[in-house]
Amino acid sequence: MMWDEAVTGYDFGRDHPMDPVRLALTRSLVGALGLDREVRVVAAKAAGESTLRLVHREDYIAAVRAASADPAAADQSYGLGTVDDPAFAGMHEVSALIAGQSVGAAEAVWRGDAAHAVNFAGGLHHAMPGSASGFCVYNDAALAIARLLELGAERVAYVDVDVHHGDGVQAAFWEDPRVLTVSLHEHPRTLFPQTGWPEETGADSAEGSAVNVALPAGTGDAGWVRAFHSVVPELLADFRPQVLVTQHGADTHFEDPLAHLAVSLDAQRAVQVACHELAHEYADGRWVALGGGGYAVVEVVPRSWTHLVGIAAERPVDPTTMIPEDWRQQVYARTRQPAPRRMTDGRWPVSWAAWDEGYDPADRLDQAILAARRAVFPLRGLLP
Repeated sequence: MMWDEAVTGYDFGRDHPMDPVRLALTRSLVGALGLDREVRVVAAKAAGESTLRLVHREDYIAAVRAASADPAAADQSYGLGTVDDPAFAGMHEVSALIAGQSVGAAEAVWRGDAAHAVNFAGGLHHAMPGSASGFCVYNDAALAIARLLELGAERVAYVDVDVHHGDGVQAAFWEDPRVLTVSLHEHPRTLFPQTGWPEETGADSAEGSAVNVALPAGTGDAGWVRAFHSVVPELLADFRPQVLVTQHGADTHFEDPLAHLAVSLDAQRAVQVACHELAHEYADGRWVALGGGGYAVVEVVPRSWTHLVGIAAERPVDPTTMIPEDWRQQVYARTRQPAPRRMTDGRWPVSWAAWDEGYDPADRLDQAILAARRAVFPLRGLLP
């Protein structure tokens, strides 16, 4: 597990949805459940200039540095100093630190120092090569993938289950057939960033390397897990990645204030388990797991990402586990919000219907799955 306390300095201000308390509470819940005794906790160095330039333009990095030194002078043409991405002192340093954790996770997995690595402070998937976007300054997910390619990886798969489209990662590798990007997200008609249509399948030089499953608002557990299993395993079986990088934004949850899916913690855990299994089945066990969005910062995010850490550590937390009272008291002291009592929403195990059992062409969820399959699968020589 990658962790440096300083990542909690990624702070856009008191009224911003991206409250860094979600990171601190996740780290303390990992400790409260004893998982930090089961994993190596490692702090990597901040990403340096040459690493950041694997994805980001030199002029953009300079703009971030300038805004970091003088937030009042942030250049909004780079997406800095906006409502979504307010500039703050030290922004460059902490953003580079978060990126460094994801790059360090990728290096550890590629070199065999660890089979799995988690950076739940990462997953900042909206940042573009030349601009900040959607609460994201540097795109640590794309940087981790770029570093894997630099180290010699020939096939990297990226699977993003955040409620928002993984647009920045898709953009970074739009022309690169070595990277398969798969994003399951709420339909762009109803949610930022209004991209991630099934027809977005990659550049001519990399046709079929971008996959987008645009889910109807209101999709719940059975539909969300069905969509994942109807698309992801078959693509990974075909692509045979050497490393699987996954992004686990917790904002698909029905409690999340910024989106419109109706997914439970238990379904999030089910997909985390599936990603772990798929890494072993198709990527020789090499798995880099990242956090992402998630704005129910007490009720959802700490539990979801603690499950992720447990699964990656091969010490999964039983959903029926009661949460230690000490942690609950800490939550109330810090946030004045009541903390959850168990590591479940009461929906475990999650049931869903497999795609090969048939589909309903009149069902909106099945239409979304079929649209993604029809757009991409034939480009990869697969039956839709």
